[in-house]
Amino acid sequence: MAYEVTATRKRPQEFDNLVGQEFVVSTIKHAIELGRIAHAYLFSGPRGVGKTSSARILARSLNCVEGPTAHPCGVCSNCREIAQGNNVDVIEIDGASNTSVNDIRQIKDEVLFPPQSSKYKIYIIDEVHMLSTSAFNALLKTIEEPPAYIVFIFATTELQKVPATIRSRCQQFHFQLIDLDLIKNCLKDAAVENEVEADEDALFWIAKESTGSMRDAYTLFDQVVSFSQGHITMEKISSKLGLVGIDQIVAIVSQLLENKSDQALLSVQNLLFAGVSVEQCIKDFTLFFRSLLFIKSGVTEDAILGIQSERIPLSLRSAYTTEQLEAALELFLRLYREVRYSLNPRFELELAISRLASLPHLSSPTSLVQKIAQLREELVSGAVKIQARKLEVQPDLLATEAVIQPKQKEVASSSVASIPNRQAEPTPTPAPVVPVSKEEPKPQSSRPFTKADLPLLVSKLTNAPLLSQVAQAIVAVKTEGNALSLTFSTPFCQNKAKENETRFKALIQEIANFSGNVHFLCAEEEEKVAPTEEDPLISKIASVFRGEITNRNNQ
Repeated sequence: MAYEVTATRKRPQEFDNLVGQEFVVSTIKHAIELGRIAHAYLFSGPRGVGKTSSARILARSLNCVEGPTAHPCGVCSNCREIAQGNNVDVIEIDGASNTSVNDIRQIKDEVLFPPQSSKYKIYIIDEVHMLSTSAFNALLKTIEEPPAYIVFIFATTELQKVPATIRSRCQQFHFQLIDLDLIKNCLKDAAVENEVEADEDALFWIAKESTGSMRDAYTLFDQVVSFSQGHITMEKISSKLGLVGIDQIVAIVSQLLENKSDQALLSVQNLLFAGVSVEQCIKDFTLFFRSLLFIKSGVTEDAILGIQSERIPLSLRSAYTTEQLEAALELFLRLYREVRYSLNPRFELELAISRLASLPHLSSPTSLVQKIAQLREELVSGAVKIQARKLEVQPDLLATEAVIQPKQKEVASSSVASIPNRQAEPTPTPAPVVPVSKEEPKPQSSRPFTKADLPLLVSKLTNAPLLSQVAQAIVAVKTEGNALSLTFSTPFCQNKAKENETRFKALIQEIANFSGNVHFLCAEEEEKVAPTEEDPLISKIASVFRGEITNRNNQ
């Protein structure tokens, strides 16, 4: 018996065997059971999801000896001939090769003749969107009012190219992409039928690569079986097809997180030497960072991620922020678009991997502005307290003694030389040397602290940014006897100055040698209690009428 590919062998022969199209199956089956058979159907959807198979099943259901029935027997002559494609009453036409208006005119002439051995004469036109505009126009009247025994079934992958006049005359059914888990289960059954052992991750990869198309999944399955030698594994698929395994990507990203860029670049070189193309590396890295982004957002379904989530370590899942993952994904998407125009695609990939090393330090301008604004609010509100360090300078006694001892030796030698012919006397026990402290500067004369000293005060507070801002808020300086008054522009600055009263007094004494009392005032409070100057005329009027003068600001 001749070999038959899996896609043809596994083609569904009944509506119940059609996978992933529950809406289409239930609607058509109920319509057949109720006898509500339309004269034209339009099946649309992606490739390999069952459009042509559904058209053939519908033809068998209508022309079965026991039909119309939703469950064709499959053993009668009509069912067998339709399955083999040689039934005279079921005509399959390729719309891609019969695009002219003359082909449609032939159909218009043929519909006048009733079916020979069946109940319906069925025309199945595949890829109907390939027909010319003239052909569509010639078909309008025929599909609008065909004979009762004529049924048209159109199939297309590009519904938008079918004119609205055609769509309005047909019952439309949109076929959806098949779920990844359903494809994986079908591949398991195919592996059992072929007596082939298959690992879960290998079948998962085949189902993922099919992108929702059952025919693509079966075709790729046949290719993998050819070189797997009875056991399908992911290692064999990666080595034969030149793929980057998830474990290799995890290793490279882990090396980048450990600041081992040299090892990461060497790992990429090993992949390229093993025969993996640059485009495939970019695709696999893109899928990996997309999966990390989805996991960061709380999505853990393997069918959505495209990879098995348990193969990604927990350390990598929390290593990057959402903004950093978006930047990495955008980097590889842009790289895939630009690599075809590159001088050397390999250089582009190496540059992208090198840039990934700095990904943990990447931050968007929006987040930086938000952090700066938050820090500024905390500084202004006083939520952040900055404590200045007190630097205590201790004199270096060793250096002092090193300077003093030579001087003492010179004085002793000069005193002995000044007394001639003196008898030697026993050397008395030298008294302990008391280290002489460095000569302190003369105390600065006391003077009033003035407003001209404010810049110096601000400069001495540069190590405390908040207190420096408070010092800049001083609007007035007034000295009365042994008391100094500092007036601040806001109550907040006044309170901060009172909290750091000791430090302000120490700096004022250091600048002007002023050791008196220091009072901290607020300009806003002084304006409220400041007495208003009385106009002599108003005072005279008040005395005549025995009235009182009130402050207008308080009214």
